[in-house]
Amino acid sequence: MSQALLSGLARTPRPQAAVRRFLALDAVVTGANGIAYAAASGPLGEFLGVDAGLLLELGVFLTLFAAGVAWLASRPQPPALAVKLVVDANVLWAVLSVVALVAWLEPTTAGLVWTPMQATTVAGFAALQWAPK
Repeated sequence: MSQALLSGLARTPRPQAAVRRFLALDAVVTGANGIAYAAASGPLGEFLGVDAGLLLELGVFLTLFAAGVAWLASRPQPPALAVKLVVDANVLWAVLSVVALVAWLEPTTAGLVWTPMQATTVAGFAALQWAPK
C-alpha cells in the first residue's frame, strides 16, 4: 500500500476517525480473504499447499472476525478494549502464520509467497490500528 494512500486514510484531526478507517480497511480485506478461503477452499488449498478443511475453517473464522471488525469500524467511538483485541488478534495471526509456515505447513511455492505476505499485511493492519491512538 502506498504511503500517499495511507496518509490519505489517516488524515483527520480526530484519532478515532483514523482508527475507524483502518478497522474498515481491515474488515474489507479480511472479509474478502475469508470468503475466498471458505468458498474456494479446495482449489485454493491445492494452489497454496494447505489442507482444504483447514482453509474452510479459517475462511469461516476470518469472515466472522471481519464482520466484528466492520461493526467496530461503524461505531462513532470504537471501544479501546475492543480495538486492542483486534490489534492483538492481528499480531497473533501474523506470528502464527510464520510459525505455521516453519513448523507444520508444507506449502507450494505460491503458499511460501502468500503466507508471509499475508502475515505482513495483517501485522501492518495491527500497526496502523495501534498508531493513531
